[in-house]
Amino acid sequence: MHIEFRHLRTIKAIHDEGGLARAADRLNITQSALSHQVKNLEDQAGVELFLRRSKPLKLSSAGMRLLRAAERILPEVAALEAEFAGLVAGSSGRLHIAIECHACFEWLFPVLEQFRRAWPDVDVDIRPGLAFDALPALQRETVDLVISSDPEELPGISFLPLFDYEPVFIAASGHPLAAKEYVTAEDFAEETLITYPVPPERLDAFTELLIPAGVTPKAIRQVELTAMILILVASQRGVAVLPDWVVRDVKLQSDYVTRPLTKTGLTRRLYAAVRSDESDRPFMAHFTRLARTVPLKMMRR
Repeated sequence: MHIEFRHLRTIKAIHDEGGLARAADRLNITQSALSHQVKNLEDQAGVELFLRRSKPLKLSSAGMRLLRAAERILPEVAALEAEFAGLVAGSSGRLHIAIECHACFEWLFPVLEQFRRAWPDVDVDIRPGLAFDALPALQRETVDLVISSDPEELPGISFLPLFDYEPVFIAASGHPLAAKEYVTAEDFAEETLITYPVPPERLDAFTELLIPAGVTPKAIRQVELTAMILILVASQRGVAVLPDWVVRDVKLQSDYVTRPLTKTGLTRRLYAAVRSDESDRPFMAHFTRLARTVPLKMMRR
């Protein structure tokens, strides 16, 4: 038995309209063609699908079973067609994001809130990229975008620059290092460095300052939340290094001071890594535009 979507549409149209003539008008075919289609379907099924002597035309028990299938399947097909149309038009799709930058949650949620309102049909999800190899996952199409500050030469992957930021030293206002104009790698040798729970090779303080200088802090304390890092710093349980846009409000509080790392300061750049053939998709391009502007607004408060 070979049932096509047009057969399901035919069964539903005849049931809804109560006769072949009105159903044929609804389906935009001739009544003769519709009758032939029904006969062909009944021949395949080996049973009658309609009680032909009834007025209006009614479905037999076998016809009712086919109608139930039509009522279940046709809406799913229509939804699939709409989804495909959205993909072609660029108004729908999937944006699963992996984050290699732990602090990036601070600005990503405002970005996604604006993105959600503009692209309600895009399926958005976030996966902490520190829990797996995010860039290989991007190549495998497990995720669609990776937030990273470490661009690599990878086939089929483009790194779109988002914004520059400065990792800054933060300490309690009464800490001895608070009196310095800037801090150096050697200043960390006798300090407890409070960091996010990620490997040192993924932290700016280590990759840009401590590892090149061969300096190891006296102790490292890992904390999940930025707010908790700030509480511990204010309590003089240690010092921290955070992006300037994370601590944008710290300078307004007397409990903290921020200082540059080295005399000239350090500058890092954040990227959105995407598959090259998807970088110009409308919703992907809009996301990167939002990601570039939201941190600037945060830092100018």
